[in-house]
This record gives sequence, C-alpha cells and structure tokens, in this order.
Amino acid sequence: MRAILPGRPQAELQAVATGLWEGHQIIGYVSGNALVILDGANSILQTTYHEHDDDLATIALDEGTGKIATASASAVHIYQPYGKDEGDLKWSLQYSLALDNANDTITTLSWGSSEELLVGGSSLTLYSTRNDWEKIWSKPLANCAKYAQFSHDANLIATTGKYDRLVKIWRRLSAEAHFDYSYLSHPATITGMHWRRPFKGQSVENVLYTICCDNKVRIWVPGDTHGLLVLRLWGQIDLLESIQPRSVLNGNHPQTRYAFIIDSRDFTIATERAVEEAEQVDGDQHALQHLIEVAKRSPEACVVLDERGNMSAWGLENVGSKHRKATDIFNIAHGEGLRIHFAKEPSGLEKNVQFYNFCEPQLGGRFTLLSHHFDGRIEWFEGGLSQLFDPSPITRRLQRKTVWTGHSHPIRKVVRTASGRALVSRTGNSEGIVWAQKDTRNGTTLARHSTIKISEHIHRMWVLREGDYTVFLHHESISLWDTRGPKAVEAARLPYTVKGKALCLLHIPETKEHEGRVHLATISSEMKGVAWEVKLPEVGNDTGAGSAPSIHGFSTFDLGSGDDLAFVLPVDPAGTDTVHPGFLDTFARDVAISYTKSGVIKSWTARVDVAKRKLEWLLTSTVETSVENPFLVSGTSIRKAALVDAEKTSLTIWNTRSAQLEHEEKFDGQGEIGDLDWSSTPDNQSILAVGFPHKVVIYSQLRYDYLDAGPSWAHIKEIRTRDLTPHPIGDSVWLGGGHFAIGTGHQLFVLDNQIDVSDNLIPGLRVPKRQSTSLDIFTVVSRLNGPLPVYHPQLLIQCILSGKIALVHKVLINLYNKMKFFIDGDDLDSFLGLSADDFSSEQDIGVNTARKEMRSYYADFSEAEPDVVNTDVAHSLNGLLTRCQVPLLSSREQFNLADIIECVGVVEQHRRSLDDNGTRFLLFFREHLLRAAQPTRQLNISWREIIWAYHSTSQDVLVDLVSRHTHGRLLWEDAKESGMFMWLTDLTTLRTQFENIARNEYTKTEGKNPVDCSLYYLALKKKAVLVGLWRMATWNRERTQTHKLLQNNFNEPRWRTAALKNAYALLGKHRYEYAAAFFLLAGQLKDAVNVLATQVGDTQLAIAVARVYEGDEGPVLRSFIEDRIIPQAVRDSNRWMASWGFWMLNRKDKAVRALVSPLEQLVSPPQSPNLQSKLFLTDDAALIVLYKQLRDKSLQTLRGAIMVSPKLEWDFVLHTARLYQRMGCDLLALDLVRTWEFLASWQPRPSAHAPANGSPLSPRYPGATTADLRALNIDPRRLLRRRSSLVIADLPSPLQNVSMSQLSLRNGIEEEEAVSDGDSGDGGVRGTRPAPTANGTKEEKKKPTMISEPDPNSLLDSFGF
Repeated sequence: MRAILPGRPQAELQAVATGLWEGHQIIGYVSGNALVILDGANSILQTTYHEHDDDLATIALDEGTGKIATASASAVHIYQPYGKDEGDLKWSLQYSLALDNANDTITTLSWGSSEELLVGGSSLTLYSTRNDWEKIWSKPLANCAKYAQFSHDANLIATTGKYDRLVKIWRRLSAEAHFDYSYLSHPATITGMHWRRPFKGQSVENVLYTICCDNKVRIWVPGDTHGLLVLRLWGQIDLLESIQPRSVLNGNHPQTRYAFIIDSRDFTIATERAVEEAEQVDGDQHALQHLIEVAKRSPEACVVLDERGNMSAWGLENVGSKHRKATDIFNIAHGEGLRIHFAKEPSGLEKNVQFYNFCEPQLGGRFTLLSHHFDGRIEWFEGGLSQLFDPSPITRRLQRKTVWTGHSHPIRKVVRTASGRALVSRTGNSEGIVWAQKDTRNGTTLARHSTIKISEHIHRMWVLREGDYTVFLHHESISLWDTRGPKAVEAARLPYTVKGKALCLLHIPETKEHEGRVHLATISSEMKGVAWEVKLPEVGNDTGAGSAPSIHGFSTFDLGSGDDLAFVLPVDPAGTDTVHPGFLDTFARDVAISYTKSGVIKSWTARVDVAKRKLEWLLTSTVETSVENPFLVSGTSIRKAALVDAEKTSLTIWNTRSAQLEHEEKFDGQGEIGDLDWSSTPDNQSILAVGFPHKVVIYSQLRYDYLDAGPSWAHIKEIRTRDLTPHPIGDSVWLGGGHFAIGTGHQLFVLDNQIDVSDNLIPGLRVPKRQSTSLDIFTVVSRLNGPLPVYHPQLLIQCILSGKIALVHKVLINLYNKMKFFIDGDDLDSFLGLSADDFSSEQDIGVNTARKEMRSYYADFSEAEPDVVNTDVAHSLNGLLTRCQVPLLSSREQFNLADIIECVGVVEQHRRSLDDNGTRFLLFFREHLLRAAQPTRQLNISWREIIWAYHSTSQDVLVDLVSRHTHGRLLWEDAKESGMFMWLTDLTTLRTQFENIARNEYTKTEGKNPVDCSLYYLALKKKAVLVGLWRMATWNRERTQTHKLLQNNFNEPRWRTAALKNAYALLGKHRYEYAAAFFLLAGQLKDAVNVLATQVGDTQLAIAVARVYEGDEGPVLRSFIEDRIIPQAVRDSNRWMASWGFWMLNRKDKAVRALVSPLEQLVSPPQSPNLQSKLFLTDDAALIVLYKQLRDKSLQTLRGAIMVSPKLEWDFVLHTARLYQRMGCDLLALDLVRTWEFLASWQPRPSAHAPANGSPLSPRYPGATTADLRALNIDPRRLLRRRSSLVIADLPSPLQNVSMSQLSLRNGIEEEEAVSDGDSGDGGVRGTRPAPTANGTKEEKKKPTMISEPDPNSLLDSFGF
C-alpha cells in the first residue's frame, strides 16, 4: 500500500488521541461516525463504523489498558483491544452508555486510573469501565466543559468552559471519588491545556501548561500540599515576543502564534536516537553537540511557531522548583524552516490547529509531530531533534511524511481524468473533493486539491484540465465549478431539457488540441442527447480578458430508439490519446457504451464539428452477449467490455471489435460484483479491476494461447480491504502509472503499482534469479501479453502454419548456437540476431528454394555447422534445454519448445516426400502424440489438422506414417485420433484402411470376438467374411443363432425385417455399435449412421461408415453433412469443420466463404451460435493461410472468393493481424498486412446462357448478379497479380457456348471433372443448352473467332513468371 487517506478528521478540540500502549504507538481519531486507528504514517490498524449516523466528536486513549473511548453528542462507546499476542491487534466494542440527561451534550473525555473514564459536558461524570460501566461521581457545571483532563496520576482534573478565563482544578481527596477544587485565573480565554507526561512508572509532580488568547504559555506547578492553592504559577512564555521578524516586509506581520510542549520523556528518547544516527554519519556535528548540551539539563521544551515557518524553542529546566532561577527558562533555538501547511483562505474554525507530538522507539525513535487542521487534515511530520533545534539556517526542519484526510461520509462515486492524474470523489450527501496525484519521496499519494460543497443532488460529474475545473450534471441543469482554489466556486450554470432521463456525462475528444474549449454531452434513456461547449481560460490567465469560465449549449442529437435500453455509460479512457484523429470511422476511439436488457452491447464514437456546431456519431460495434438483464457493463476506449450478469456473480470479458468472448468466470461464494474499472499500459494492453464488497481482483489480458487452449485473462493481484475497514467498497478507480485508488466508507486507499511475481497468482511469469520478485504492473502485463521472443513455441507454431518452415529451422539453429555457451542468468537476445525482414513471405520463399537445392545436392557431403534441425540437432538442442532456464519462457513453455524441436526434427526426415499441408499435419500430429501423457490434452486431433491433411497431395505418405505409429495394427481409436477417415480422399485407400481396421479389431483381443468387427465388415459389404469368422467362434454363446441368421439372403424383405428387429433389440440392450451393424445388414444406412452419431456419440465413425458403404456422393452422407455437420459447425463457430463439410458436398465456393463470411449466412434456415462459439478459442489465425491457399486453387473456389465483399476481406485480414498481435506474433502481423494481396476488381462479361433474372448483386462486383457469377468467364490472371501457375477449372462450362478466345485463355489450365451442383442458390450452372431469347427462340451460335498469337507477357504470366 502506497498511501492512506483514512477520512476527514472532525473539527473538534479532542478529535485526535495518541498514546503508547505495550510498546505500540497508537494514533486514533474520529471521522464522521467512524473511529480510525493507526500505528504509522501509512499503516492503518482498524476502522470501525457506528451503526448510528451520529457524528463522533471526541476520543480518548488509555495508555494503561489500551482502551479507546469515543463519544457522540449523547453516547459513549468503549473499545477494548485484543489479538496483540497473535500479532493482529484489533479493538472490539465493549459496550456503549448513554447519559442520564438526554439534553446533555458530551464535549470531552479523559481516562483516569483503574479504567476510570471522565465524561464532560454540562456536568462532569466519572464512570468505572473495569467490568461493566458504573457511575462513580457526577457534578454539574456552571458552564459546559470545553476541556476536562486527568493528570497523569489521576489525582487532579483540569476543566475549563467555552470562552472561560478560569481553569478549575479538581483535587481528589479519596478513592471514593471525593473532590475539592480551586481556580487558576487567566486574563483572557483559555485556548489550550496540557498535562506533563512522565515515563511509565516514573513519579514526578503534576505540571499543567495553559495557553490563552493573550498569546502566553503559563506553567503551573503544585502549590502547598495542604493549602487551598492546588497549583501555582511557575513561569510564562510570551509567544509574540518569542518570534520577531528578521526583515521588514510589506504589510502587517502575522500575529497568530502556535505552540506545543515536548515532554522530557520524548526529548530524551529523540536525543538518544539523534546520537545513534550521528555515529553513522561523518561530517560536522555542531547541531548534535548543541542538542546534547541542551539535553544535559533534562528540560521540557516549548516550541513556538507562526504561519511563515518561523520557530522559537524554549527549554524549561527544574520545572516545579520553589525558587525559580532566571536561567530555568532558556532559548534553545530560533530560526526558520518549520513549515506547517496551514489552511489557505481559512474561515471560522478552519484557522485552528491542534498539535500532538511523540517520540517512540517503535517508530525508529525519530521525533514525530502531528498537526490537526480544522479544515479537515492531519499532517504527519518526522525528523531528527538535532535538525529541529539546529541554530543554523535550515529550509526544512521536519519532513512531511503523509497527510490524513478524506470524506466524512461514505464515498459513492469516483471519476478520473484520462491520465488518472486527477479525480473527483463524492458522497451520498453531495460532498465532493477533487484530488491530485502527487509523486513524493515516499511514493505516490493523493493530495486534496479542492473541496466542493453543494446542496443539490449530483447526478453525474466530470473532471477537466487535471482537476482545475469540475462539471456536475444535475437533473435539470449542468454546472461548472472552478476548483483551482482550496474551496470550489460555481462559475457557470445552464438549464437543459432532454426527452427521457439523462444517463451519463460524456467527454468528446477534440479534433485539434485546444486548451480553452471542451465539449460534453449527455444521452438519455430515449437515446436522445444534448451537447455543451465549455470555454475555459488559458492556463495562467486567471484575471485577463475572457478569463471567466463559461458553459453554452452546443447541439442536440438523436441516436435512434431507446427501446430495451438498460444504460449508457462513458468508456474508461485507455492509452494516451486525448485528441480525436479527425476521421469518423471504426479506428476512432470509443466514447460511450450502451447495453440493453437483452444483453446487446453497442459502442459509440463521436466527432465534434465546430463549424456546423454539431456532434457526429458512429456506431462502431455491436455484440450480442446472450446475457439477459446485465447488472453492470463497463467498456474501455480500445474496444474491450466487461459484463456482469443479473445475479452479480458471473463475469464475461468481450472484445467488442471482433465480438469475441475472451474470458468467462463465476464467483460463487465470493460476494457480489459491484464495480468494474479499466486501465491500460502505455502500449494499449488492457487491465481490468473487478470490485467486490471487500476486495478487488486485478486481471491482465494474456496472449491468446492456441497451443494449450489457455485463458486469455489472468488474475495477477488481489487487494483485500476487510482487514482495514468493515465498510464495503463504494467505488474504485485507476490512477496514473498503474496505481489504484479504492474508496470505501470515508476513506481512500492508494495502492502502488507493484506486483509480487513470486505469488502463485502468476505461475507462467518467470523472473530471472538476479531480478527482484516485485515488478510494476505495466512490466508484468507487457511480459504476459507483449511480443514473444522468436524462439517462443507459439510463434514457431504460427510460422509453421504460415509455411515459414525454413524460418523455423533458422530460428532453432540460431538458438542451438546460442545455447551451447549459455548459462543461467545470462541475457538472451529475443530476436536471436534476426530482423523483421527475415519474417517476410518473399524472403521465406527464397530460403525454401535454396534449402531444397542444398538438401538435394550438397547436404549429404557437408561437414559444416548444421543449417536445418534434423533428429541429431533436435536431440542435442533438447539436451541443452534440460540443463538451463531459457529467458522469457515459463517451465511449461520450455517443455512445449522441446516438443516442437523434436517434431521439427522428425518432419525433416520426410520433408522431400511431403507437401506443405502434409508437413503441417505431420508436425502437429507428432506434437499431439508427444502431449498424450498430459491429463488435459485433446483426445483427438483438431479439425484444423484434418483440413491440412485433407488438402494434402501426399496422403499416401501420411497414411503410412500414421500406420507406422501403431506398428501396423491400426485400430479405430487410432484412426479416430488421427482423423484419417475425415481427410482421406481416395475411396480405394479409404476402404483398404477400413478393412485393415476390421481385421485388427477382430484380433485385438485373445478371444477374437466377431462382434468387434461386425460393423466394419458389413460397412464394407463383406458379409461372407463375417460369416466365416462366426463359424470359427465356437466359444461364443451367440455363435449358433448369429451364424444361422447371417447365412440368409438379406435382399429379401423377410430377412431385412428380421435384421431390423435384432437391431432394435440391441438398442434396448444399449449395444449401440452392434445395433448399427444390424441396421447395415438390413440395408438401412441412414439408421446406422444416426445410431453411431447419436447413441455412440462418434461422428467420425458415422461418416467413415457412410463413406465406405456408399461413397462420397451417396445421399445419406450428403444428408448427414447438411443436417448435422454444417449446423453443428455454425453453432460452434467451427470454420474448419464448415469448410470441410462444404468441400465434401462439392460446394467449394462455400468452403472458401466459410473461412471468412459469417457462418450463419451460409445455411438455411440460419442457425444461432451459442455463447461458447463466441469464445476466442474458436478463432484461428491459420484460417487466412487456408483461405489464401484455396481461393486460387480452382475456378469454383475463385467464384467463392469473389462472393466475399472487399470490406469483409479487409476486416478478415485486419482481424487476423490483431489475432497475431494478441498471440504475441507481431512480426507475423506485420508480414501479413505488408504482403497480403486482395482480389482485383474487374468488370465481368455475363455469358449468354446466364438467367435473365438473377439474385441480389454481388458484394464485390456490383454490376453482376449471382447467376452472372455462376456463368462468369473467370480469368485468374486478372484476379491475382501473384497467382500460382495452376488453377483447376471445375465450373460447368458448355463447350458450345465457349468462344475460341475463351479456349485460348484456358491453355495451361488443368481441367477437373465438372461439378454438377444441384443448389440453385449458389451452385454451378445447371443446364448446358443455350439460353432462350425473349421471344422463346434459341440464340444462334456465334462463329468462332480466329486464333491470334498470344502476347509473350501473358505466356510468361501463365507459367507464374
């Protein structure tokens, strides 16, 4: 904790109490209805709030028992300590007592001996509090008591009344509380008194110091023991004469003097401490020698000071002696530099200051001075006594360590500026304080900048110009306050009207930085708004022309309907930009966020048009969260939003730019969520504070982790307030520099920006041994979310997916060379000597070509350093990783790096026989197998890897490698784990492998049960093999009946019915897989597939059976994909699965669009995605790799690509770049946006056979209909500048309608079997006959054109040059 603002102390003479109890220096004071107990400048022990709202006025501490008494006007509350032996000192309420006279008012408290408590008001009453409270003695007073204090031995009581010139001394005559009294007369009103405090157990005479309005301090000592005069005057000090001006100044000299007494016990301790400190410091010790000479006289000290820091210290020697010498009162020091921060422009009681001093070994033995200012502050000064009494000139004799202040009522709301350097807090009774963040030698704290007293209700507020001005929005008016001074002044007010209830107050960024102009706006519950222009004087121009601040109406606006609207809030400012870029687009920062009762979040940005005097608004994002009636939503200007559900126990964090769910968490049993606060690092990495009633949890965004499917947000710090105060948190806010302020009750706690990284909250953050275990929050967040080192496993994986395998080898070889000489604690270059250009796509192509040539001719004979990671290099590098800790990698990440290195080495062995997609599949399949031992691993390979293998041209090699992994005994579970029957495209190979599985399933057990392989052989339609196996299964009790049944002809209806009856009987016995086999026996493939998908829950097995049984064009398989696979992909937002499904249906255009377009738009009827489908893990940056690969693969995929609008493709590329950034792969994001090639726009030539009435216009080609797009003469040379040389023509193209020029266009283009697409919406052209003309006749064929010699450039382009 950096600073504490414990609450505003009461402006009462006895609002503060200090004392030493059991070695603990205790400071207590009252604030409103709260008791605050501290034991250091920034150490709070306890805060206790009374149930009643009556303000407390007095406090007293008993140094003998540690008890604390507080009192309101009518009741006294007694607290006793506990927990000291356990090291957790607290106070609990012992009991409360009320006065007998309800009209009496308590004004003072004082502890005596034996736990006696003196209560003063219109009477003096003495109570015993030992066990239960008991009244011992009471005496009415002529004047209500102003002071009533016991002496240290409790034998005397000194009392005085308001405006009284007499001090009444009560002398105790017996233990039964009999008192007599006498008077001490003064010439003016008494303003203060102090009894001398001796050491504990020391027996000294009672000495009373009094201060009165004649600016004199009087010392009273014991008189005749048996006489009527209890105390007599021993001496006096003239305060005015003590401080004389040293220079002639303009104006009158200040006449106000302040004084405090340093008791001999504190003087002695402080002197001893000064001597100890001096022994450790070399140099001149004149000040110390002076202090030692003074201390030898064992004096009390009286310190006099004025408002300008002038000080005069007087020593009092032999106080109480009957014969006082002239030298018994002597001057210790006279000088300047005791600067107490007195109130500026005080009024009334605010001029009053009470001083308390102590010097205790617990606090280092240094002299401590507390100044209680009646304007609501307590200052803590600390320093050495030698420095305080140094006779030489010193500019600052004591250092201010802290200031205790705050509110006197519970804080309800805190609002900060964009920088966090200023904030305003308000209470329920509209008490407002503007705070400024200050950086001191003791750390960051909040200084009270201005106090605002306002009678009407504050609805919303905003702070301008770092706290110099504050705007309050009321229900019917808006007011501007000048808060440059200690007391705020209302500068302007303007009434307003708006339809509905005003919900928020927004600050609209200016398009040009302008100090003197600010624009504010409010939005109502009807989505109507009012904007104002605030004009402020220039900085430093407080009295010149135009210096008066003003507020004027600017414009009104309408943002649509407010139906279903729940609330509109300003976003929390993030980053450093305070000026609008000038463009009203989605790149501009948000200014407001709205949410509806149905859970729809909308973010808004606005731009000020000064010339037209209006605000221009833009809806930047819409997110459907599916969270009904959210309790709270908070957004940040960089497109993050946090949402709390109606039960206040569930938190979801959203990326509003991409409508992605990034985090979801339930907080059952931890209290209700009450507050959300956003901040960010200087490079715009988000930090979220989640507030509960008695704690705040700090979350940091993490890199997207697609390798381990890790969370994207982490809990990095927890702040608990229950030990400091029982009051629930009212509000919290971020300050500048990552500091955090919590408002709870009357208090503000300022937390520093340090994070203990040794805490178990951040297991993934590894700190070098020689570094501190405490880091600032910005450093922690940057490490958790910033750019990755080039050797990080996640970056290497993304490079592999992007086809940069040569770059991966280069990185690992560089790492290998570095790790040879690396020891723990060394620095490791995060780039390993590489540059950003090494991550360029063009650069990687050249490296790949050179590497293949080298491997082909020279690799086998080279004895130089290795340039690729083979199995030997992988083994050596992993050996190096096991002996040291790699910087910037956690333990888990280092293990993942070792796995990737091993996989890269294995894949390199098969590099010549694999294409890029096959390489991707094999590497991730090997990595999947290496992680098989992890309990949280994925059981089967993902759809992404299935897609890579599906589009690979080296599937035979992949099949062989997968089979080798199982040592030639491929079972269904192994095939399912590899996804083999999803990605195999050759049906012959598919059936061969399925038959291998059938044999292996039969022989996997010693008993060789035919039941295990029945499904597989019946899917292969090899019933005869199954009959033979049943013939040999003599041990099986089902053998006879099953063998007899299988020998029948199931083409006959009778036996088909028998097979169905057996299938349903097996379903009743939950033998689902065997039941599916009998459905196949009955010829009911659809039922078998449904049983496998629904009851067995094995979608892969259902698809495999359908493909083996009827091929890829069968109606059952197509229906299953259309009805199950694609809707499930839409619900789960699984674009990989959707693309596979459309490709299997020969809808290659939709397979391409599924990678980019919203999936729900590709199916009919539209499917509604579930909440989990919006999770960030459903997204994948590798989608753009597949999209780029597929879009120019064939004419049909090009047709799908041109159906994607340019804006959608643009958003897709930017979204992928942002994904790379969130993964820490900034280099790949840079490469993507630098090298991406968009499809070029060109005007299509509709074919003659295109239908006359087409569907809606294409998003990329506004002049073409969907029917036109089917019939487009797609020229790949015109769509892509850097295309591959081979494009498959897979669109139906009737030859009788193709001109010779079109035929020449297709020279060098491989013809694939034409696809007959039955879908009339987006499929290919159905017919091959010419389209009829308007009168019904067929259009006459055009004569072929002459073949002309092609241009040389076009020939080169056809071959990729």
